[in-house]
Amino acid sequence: MFLRYTKYSLLWAFLIFVLCLFPGKYIPSVWWLELLSFDKLVHAGLFFILVILMTRGFSLQQKFSHLRNYCLVTSFYISVFYGGALELMQGTFFSGRTAEFSDFIANAFGCAMAGFFYKGIEKRYLNKWVW
Repeated sequence: MFLRYTKYSLLWAFLIFVLCLFPGKYIPSVWWLELLSFDKLVHAGLFFILVILMTRGFSLQQKFSHLRNYCLVTSFYISVFYGGALELMQGTFFSGRTAEFSDFIANAFGCAMAGFFYKGIEKRYLNKWVW
């Protein structure tokens, strides 16, 4: 039952991990997007989606009551830790990648924005959605 509701967040976390494996030289660079710091927006967006998926999965599962009761806080901390761990792995284990503190900040910012977004729509919309 737990995996039934958390499978999307686990798949998304795996996708983030795979994307972090690519060396920087293989990631396309578009000059005009660099002006907008597109890289940081991508980091924030990936972790925004991760927190939303994880929070929703934790809130629907029935096996672990603590996760259900503290779904948003738990999702936030897990995602921030995951983002930090990925940055450290990029700096040490992945060739062609570097760890950047600004990427970690963008990850955490995306997590925080997801928390505010989730709390804002939780009672109004999420209880009506079944996914």
